[in-house]
Amino acid sequence: MKKLIILLCFISVSLVLRAANINPAKPRILVFSKTQGFRHSAIEVGKAAIMKLGKENGFLVDTTENAAYFNNDGLKKYAAVVFLSTTGDIFNPAQKASFEKYIQAGGGFVGVHAATDTEYGWPWYGKLVGAYFVSHPKQQMATLNVIDRSHISTKHLPAVWTRKDEWYNFKDINKDLKVLITIDEKSYTGGINGEPHPMAWYHVYDGGRSWYTELGHTEESYTDPLYLNHLLGGIQYAIGRK
Repeated sequence: MKKLIILLCFISVSLVLRAANINPAKPRILVFSKTQGFRHSAIEVGKAAIMKLGKENGFLVDTTENAAYFNNDGLKKYAAVVFLSTTGDIFNPAQKASFEKYIQAGGGFVGVHAATDTEYGWPWYGKLVGAYFVSHPKQQMATLNVIDRSHISTKHLPAVWTRKDEWYNFKDINKDLKVLITIDEKSYTGGINGEPHPMAWYHVYDGGRSWYTELGHTEESYTDPLYLNHLLGGIQYAIGRK
């Protein structure tokens, strides 16, 4: 009888471990869209699109505009944080410190469009996101060159991608960026960065993984399969193996 009980216990433990391997915990991300400056109309459709991407691709999505989420305990549950067109100064000093600790502990960061129009007085953040917004011309068609098609966020894209969006000019571009997409300034009016003019990039910064895309100003972006898979790949890169 004793041997039977031991055998049953062994089988039960084996089944539990097998179930854990088959159904690992889904990673969870936080979509943060607080704005203290210009507010993009695409934020709401962007949040909905990311939540749909999560359901379809095996990760959980929380959304907030409350910077109080950025505390040491609150951030621990997230594999990555998405700054969805945030603008202006959005954190107090304690929240900045908590976010720095989160990245230093291996957290992931995704910046979308106006994430570069955020926290100009915080150099650490500028290095993390990769650059700061300077200006933009009117929305218009332009030609993008996908110069790295080996990355998870660009492998599905054509080498030359023509689309309409709002095209940012940048300053303080981090020299350590691994650029994925550039824009051909000859294909539109209003570009001031010259060649190369980066539009999407990734890098490892201060212990964490950072990915940014300038694309995503228009509401139409969030129904465009090419853009959605680009954004999905960026999120998956930021999540990593966590």
